[in-house]
Amino acid sequence: MAIPAIQVARLGKYILTQTLKGNKHYPLVLMLEPLFQCNLRCKGCGKIGHPPEIMNKRLSVQECIDAVEECGAPIVSIPGGEPLLHPDMPKIVEELIKRKKFVYLCTNGLLVPQRIHEFTPSPYLTFNLHLDGQKEIHDKIVCKDGVFDNSVSVIKMLKSKGFRVVTNTTLFGGQTAENAAEFFDFLMDLKIDGMTLSAAFSYEAAADQDSFLTRDQSVKLFREIFKLGKGKNWDFSHSSFYLDFLAGNQNYKCSPWGNPSRSVLGWQRPCYLLEDGFVSSYKELMEQTDWDKFGVGNDPRCANCMVHCGFEPTAVADSVKRPLKGAMLALKGVDVG
Repeated sequence: MAIPAIQVARLGKYILTQTLKGNKHYPLVLMLEPLFQCNLRCKGCGKIGHPPEIMNKRLSVQECIDAVEECGAPIVSIPGGEPLLHPDMPKIVEELIKRKKFVYLCTNGLLVPQRIHEFTPSPYLTFNLHLDGQKEIHDKIVCKDGVFDNSVSVIKMLKSKGFRVVTNTTLFGGQTAENAAEFFDFLMDLKIDGMTLSAAFSYEAAADQDSFLTRDQSVKLFREIFKLGKGKNWDFSHSSFYLDFLAGNQNYKCSPWGNPSRSVLGWQRPCYLLEDGFVSSYKELMEQTDWDKFGVGNDPRCANCMVHCGFEPTAVADSVKRPLKGAMLALKGVDVG
């Protein structure tokens, strides 16, 4: 698995501590969105439709620190928008690393060449490059030519400077298992430190509603991809249990509290992809959200969701409870028949 040993150890200790305390609703990853502004207009994005007064907002360095400390999650993912548009992003990252948080800085790569000198390599910092497929597929999804080639150059530059680099790939309708497998081979040849993947979820705010997958389509696609990947040693930045879930072998419920989201609008309820309002504090989010209302079988909007922000926390918790099963999955790989 493409997750640093120090992160695995810290995360395991954290989950065990929460379990022994009897805590059911605890966070693993804070989705910290200091801004919604972006330099791309990807067709599957639900953030770019906000009015100008929202798009121009920024969380301050102190607001970011306060959110991280209030939440307490060991991992902080910083998506957006494009985080590198935030003038204080290096300071935000520096402060979170001081607090021994594992930071995943999500970026489309366009601004990395101009700002990379403001960051220092650290085992606590990972650049997460958005790449949804080979050149033709990715540039079509982000609605701009040349973005794929730039991202590949950025990955090579970051690796040459000693940074950890992973990729984030969302699979949309029209993607084939063969194309995905070829793409994953290509990414591994770049010597990246891991790959994150997910099926596109048709959340209401997205401008393009025609490219999303149903749950059955997602499972079929992932099973075909994993079958083609047998013996290839692809490094996914996921628990083996989550990969098993994507292949349809695990019947997990969503844990929306596992990846709480703090943005310029507040703490988003109930999760990163559903917008049922915002609250002013993490405590209010956790204590005043009726978690049983959401998830597959409870909310029709969730029917086709298999996104890692909801199901990875469930899978990670399961892996701690069933270490032998996890070892077997890691050894033999996902069962795809």
